Amino acid sequence: MSKPSPAEVLRFIAAEEPLERTLRRFPTITRADLAGLLEALARAAASREAAVASAAPPSPPPRARGREAGQHRVLRVYSDGAARGNPGPAGAGAVLTTPDGEVVERLGRYLGRNTNNYAEYMGLILGLERARELGAQEVHVFADSELLIRQLEGRYQVKAPNLRPLFARATALLRGFDRVRLAHVRRELNAEADEMSNRAIDERM
Repeated sequence: MSKPSPAEVLRFIAAEEPLERTLRRFPTITRADLAGLLEALARAAASREAAVASAAPPSPPPRARGREAGQHRVLRVYSDGAARGNPGPAGAGAVLTTPDGEVVERLGRYLGRNTNNYAEYMGLILGLERARELGAQEVHVFADSELLIRQLEGRYQVKAPNLRPLFARATALLRGFDRVRLAHVRRELNAEADEMSNRAIDERM
């Protein structure tokens, strides 16, 4: 059964509940008064839901789902980012696999106008957040951005102001795992994450 909307819940209460305690507490109002109040709240909730739905971006295509949370102790996180124009339309991508290569999930997120390095960090954050949600205790990170990997290793400084909050977020996520491996790989070995970052731009995921 799908989750009912707030408006549906309020209208059910108005039609079916006796509300005896409320009527005893407020003896000057009637059952009809309460029903009218609940209906007004239901209309307001329905209007709010419609406004949120009209403002929301299109739903992304279904993601490849793996097993339930907690079933993946070790995950590989392949991450990438793309920016057409640098800065320009940007997207983040990540692909999570098991150590033997089984794809657990493909992820993409449109980032609006941004830089390539920003998108690279967002791809990593996207993958790490999902790995944590799936209950991974160990992650092996693969990215074709040498800058990203070397900064996470502490070998390069993070000089760009727009990257510092992302670096802080990424390192905080990494500290949440029992074990972490970081690897800089050639672009051709990161093709699936690259595909997701470009799909995020093309499809506004």
